[in-house]
Amino acid sequence: MRLKSDVNIKNRRASFDYLILDRYVAGIQLFGTEIKSIRDGKASLVDTYCIFIGNELWVKQMHISEYRFGSYSNHDVKRDRKLLLTRKELRKLDRLTRESGKTIIPLRLFITEKGFAKLEIGLCQGKHTYDKRDALRKADDQRELQRAMRSF
Repeated sequence: MRLKSDVNIKNRRASFDYLILDRYVAGIQLFGTEIKSIRDGKASLVDTYCIFIGNELWVKQMHISEYRFGSYSNHDVKRDRKLLLTRKELRKLDRLTRESGKTIIPLRLFITEKGFAKLEIGLCQGKHTYDKRDALRKADDQRELQRAMRSF
């Protein structure tokens, strides 16, 4: 019986910079040293994005640190990694990203109970600066409300 993994690496900027329209969970094609580094929590989703090459979906700029006990066969830190989705999901995402203003952004990297690394991706649309300011204003109002409720 395995313990539930506590690896949950988030892309915090994604919800601030993008309006998330739809979410998918995809598998990732990894090398042995990459999964070991992810289990150690040594990965980052900063500035990552997904792109279609042919009929396949690839994640670009995802940083997975080198495994400290790895040998000469250690992986490249920022290599492109293939995402594993069903053909139906790939066709739908490809069709939707061809529309203007839509992109696929990784939102969260986690380990399942079976020990597989999964990437939650989102079909996103970029926000305007006034939308970002509105989101900040709402978060500040929510924080003020919570402070007021705690004082009672």
